[in-house]
Amino acid sequence: MLIPCPCCGPRSVAEFTYGGDATLVRPPADSTDPDAWCRYVYARANPKGAHLELWQHSGGCRCWLRVVRDTANHTIMRVELLGPWAEAIERKRVAAE
Repeated sequence: MLIPCPCCGPRSVAEFTYGGDATLVRPPADSTDPDAWCRYVYARANPKGAHLELWQHSGGCRCWLRVVRDTANHTIMRVELLGPWAEAIERKRVAAE
């Protein structure tokens, strides 16, 4: 599987570290509700089709990416850069227009 890193171009999945399901909402840090934490940590859906995930390009630029991947055939449908680099690239793109 190739993941098209916005900074480095298409790279093998071996260069990336899976960061988890990007659709999960973490309970507040001060929450003491064991059911909320149990659902967050253990209750996982196993969707077939498009799924929003987090990946880090750990073997390259080290940037975090939000990836939409089809879990049935591993097709990468969309990749977005996250964090301060995403903001810098967007400012550069807008300035170029």
